[in-house]
Amino acid sequence: MQLITMSITKEFAGVRPLPAELQRKAIDELNEVPDRVLSDIAALREWLLKQPHLCSCLSDQFLLSFLRGSKFSLEKAKHKIDRYYTLQASIPEVFNEHRLADDAQVLEIIRMGVILRIPLDVGDTGPAVTIIRAGSYDTQKFKFQDIIRVGSMFGEIMMLEDDNANVSGYIEIMDMAGVTAAHLFALQPQLLSKFSAFADEAMPTRQKGIHFINVPTSFESGFNSLRAFFPAKIKNRVSVSSDPEAIFECVKRDYLPQEYGGSRGTMQDIIGQMESKMLSYREYFEQSHLFGSNEKLRDDSAANIDCQSYFGLDGSFRMLDID
Repeated sequence: MQLITMSITKEFAGVRPLPAELQRKAIDELNEVPDRVLSDIAALREWLLKQPHLCSCLSDQFLLSFLRGSKFSLEKAKHKIDRYYTLQASIPEVFNEHRLADDAQVLEIIRMGVILRIPLDVGDTGPAVTIIRAGSYDTQKFKFQDIIRVGSMFGEIMMLEDDNANVSGYIEIMDMAGVTAAHLFALQPQLLSKFSAFADEAMPTRQKGIHFINVPTSFESGFNSLRAFFPAKIKNRVSVSSDPEAIFECVKRDYLPQEYGGSRGTMQDIIGQMESKMLSYREYFEQSHLFGSNEKLRDDSAANIDCQSYFGLDGSFRMLDID
């Protein structure tokens, strides 16, 4: 099992050097010691190879993202990567056979521009930015879980190659323009809770904020109630506004496409780049179906983790108490 893992991740080997300003930030804020990075990666890989229940990606950049996401605490990195694979099994709506780069549904959602990754300038040390156009998909054709699935795939690509996301975290801008009652009824609150908890507990990139913009005034109080479905530390990072100008408080105008008042090309330009990027990860997502956790093989001592979770130790979701 582990030999397979080693062979299929060989082409992803190697550590990408950080730009100077991000490297300084990683040293100051993430406890990164550049001369020790390779030995830290080797220690995490060695631990993974000894875990009978885990079949993990072992590439340098993948493991480094978990070390940075754990501020180079090896024990926290072990826990997070274990949760990363264990918790996926509890969200089959997202992590299933359709999670492939060339899946027709995945490509159609990309082409609709539901998810837009906003490129930052070289040298910018701020968080990565993603816009989610929540009203731009047909609820008769797609389920909320389908949108989350594509978002999770870009989240994984971001984890592997976006240095800003790995060092400075990321923000999500939820554009509610065009949202109808059908979109609201299509929301799956338990899935939202589960995936938010997965992102908080298991993803190495750190969520710095969720900003709802273009929220119809009559819906603002309802959207504020969505805070209840996010993990505690995320709740205070959620903002809701009906003001279309609110986006400029989250991201520089110059970074945005013309449709959002910016000057950096069009949404279609971004969509084309994102489709090409997704297709370049075709083999990676095919191989990722071989990764995961087999709880029948878990060493009982590996489950002795003192960490509060929205999930049980086996990854089963626990219902939240919502006020």
